[in-house]
Order: sequence, then structure tokens, then C-alpha cells
Amino acid sequence: MATPLYPRLLDPPETSFFLFGVRGVGKSTWARERYPRAHHIDLLDEGLYQDLLAEPSLFAGMLRARPEDSWVVVDEVQRIPGLLNEVHRFIEGQGLRFALLGSSARKLKTAGTNLLAGRALWKTMLPLVPAELGADFDLERTLRHGSIPLVWNAPDPRQTLAAYVQLYLREEIKAEALVRNLPGFVRFLPIAGLFHGQAINVSAIARDSGTARTTVAGYLEILEDTLLAARLPAFESRLRVRERKHPKLYWVDPGLARAVKRQLGSVGAEETGSLFEGWVFTLLRAHAQEQELYDEIFYWSPAVRQTEVDFLLRRGGELLALEIKSKQRFTREMVAGLRAISDLDNLVRRVLVYAGDRELQTQEGIEVWPMSRFLAALEGDDLWP
Repeated sequence: MATPLYPRLLDPPETSFFLFGVRGVGKSTWARERYPRAHHIDLLDEGLYQDLLAEPSLFAGMLRARPEDSWVVVDEVQRIPGLLNEVHRFIEGQGLRFALLGSSARKLKTAGTNLLAGRALWKTMLPLVPAELGADFDLERTLRHGSIPLVWNAPDPRQTLAAYVQLYLREEIKAEALVRNLPGFVRFLPIAGLFHGQAINVSAIARDSGTARTTVAGYLEILEDTLLAARLPAFESRLRVRERKHPKLYWVDPGLARAVKRQLGSVGAEETGSLFEGWVFTLLRAHAQEQELYDEIFYWSPAVRQTEVDFLLRRGGELLALEIKSKQRFTREMVAGLRAISDLDNLVRRVLVYAGDRELQTQEGIEVWPMSRFLAALEGDDLWP
């Protein structure tokens, strides 16, 4: 049975670009489909990789043979960051256009790396979302195993996820020498998985993983640089209340958040809320990349109240508040945060997204949307009033 090729939300840029995403997310497949006539250079080819390490000028020779204004795809470009100097030169001198694919931005962010000074866009490919999966979308399956294409299309997603974590440790962490103490990083991962959807407490992670606080801070940066997780900052304003400062941690995929904790069975009730919330964060990020969905995204949680709003989107001078609940039955308690945020200046919409099937509106004007309504708003670019 053929593996399905799902259409991606990502629009192919007309100019050179970086495209980052975790391994197995479909970057190479997308590039082959979108640029069938491009010259493809795959740095995962160990022979080619070793040749270019030994003789970098070979790369220039390969580019010199390409027609002016043609496309070149370089896969896993982070393995030899120095090649970006030649990319820069051939963009300027020969008008070549490059699709530069990578599973980590860490080495490219080091001092001295040529990041092409605005001559290439930065894009991110995220796991499959409902607009891409179409009729194949299954929320229960997504929360259990995630939607990274490598896992989604696997005959045994559970086994593939378990192997994925080992591949990450071997290929991204050990091979690229991103950490000095691999056992410490291995202890850190499941603790970081427990913080999915929570405000980051570096001291607690350090204590539970037996690692220094400064080391944990570095490990969190590695998770972000290798695209496995993202930090969501707290919203700060000049309200009379003081907002919390610690960012939240979200893994990019529910399956990965569960795999690092070695929890790959049925989703437990205690997991559902954070998995659902984290998946919505990835969903928002995926749609925001190709739509003007927001300029910035935060969470809101005043220190003086035991409440919060999961996502606060800013677009221009306007704000939109989103609360995410995995429960299938609506209750008034579910909108406590949205009621508390009502005095925030420039707030134009408050929406509760939940797993039920009824759409309604509260007396305070809070809109209650089932997931189907929320997905329709995203796909129709109708989230904002």
C-alpha cells in the first residue's frame, strides 16, 4: 500500500529560503515534489558528506554547473555550516535559488556562521494538521501518537516513536556533539516531557534530573534549536496586576511528548488536557506561517489570581484570547480565565475551544466553539472578528 502524500500548508517561496523541522516531518519529500527539476544535495549521504568535509571547494564546483536562476536543494545543511558562504556567493553572483533544509538550527546560530543576511527566508515545517490530513484526521490518534509523517504513516507508530527518540539522541545529539554529558541529557528528556504545557521551573527540572540549573537552561535551548519544543512567553502589560514571567514549554508533537516519557499506550485522563492544548499551539503555529493569524502569541496568567488563558494572540493593535479544554461537556468553570481577562485593553474576541459539539455564547459575550468550528475558522482565515 502506497504511503499517502498529504498537501502541506507551506507555500513554496520564490526566493531562497531555509526550511527547518524535526526529522521525519516531510521536508525532503515536500522539496522533491515542489522542486522536481532542482539539483538535490543530500548531506545525509555519508560519502558526499565526507567528501565535502575534506574538500569544500567541491561544493562550489557542483554549483558552478547549474544554470543561472535554477534551484538547488541542500538537505541537512546544518551538518556543514561553512557551505553557506558559497551559497551566499552563488545567490549573488549566479542568481541561484536555494532551498536549505535542516533539522537543527543550533550549529547555524554559532558565531561566524553566514546566515545569508536576509537573502533567504526562514520557514518551519510542523507535523501534519487537519487541513493537510483532510478526511484522515483523527484527534484520538493524533493525541496518542502525534502526526509527524514518519510516525503517522508507519505500520507500528508506537515502535516508530520509541525508535525516533533513540534516533534523535544518536543523530542530533551525539553525532553533532551538542551536549558534553549525554547521560545527563537522557535524564533530562523525560522530566522535560512532564512539563509539556506547563510554566518552566528550571530549578525543579534540575533537581528531578540531577543536573545543574545552568545545564538545564542549555538543554532547553537545544530542544528549541532542534525544533522539538518551543517556549511560549507570558503576556506582560501595564494592568494593575502583575503577570507571571516564566514561559511555558510545549513539545511540537503530542507523540514526542509521550515518547520521551516512555508513555506510548492509551492516553490517560491526566494527559489529555496538556496534549490537547499543546496540539492546538502547534496548529496555531502551522496556520500562522502562511496566514496573517497573529504577530505574536503569549499566554496570560496574572500572579494575583489562580486562573489563566492558554493563548493570547496579538495582531496589530488587537488581542484575541483563546482557552482550550479537552472536556466534551461545557461548564461555566471552563471560561473563568476568559472572564478574568475581560478588562484587557484592545481585546476583540474571547473564545473557548472544547471537545464537545455544541456552539454557544455566554452572557458576557464569550464564544464557545467545538473543535470543528475552530478548524473551520483557521482554514477559512476567520479566527478574528
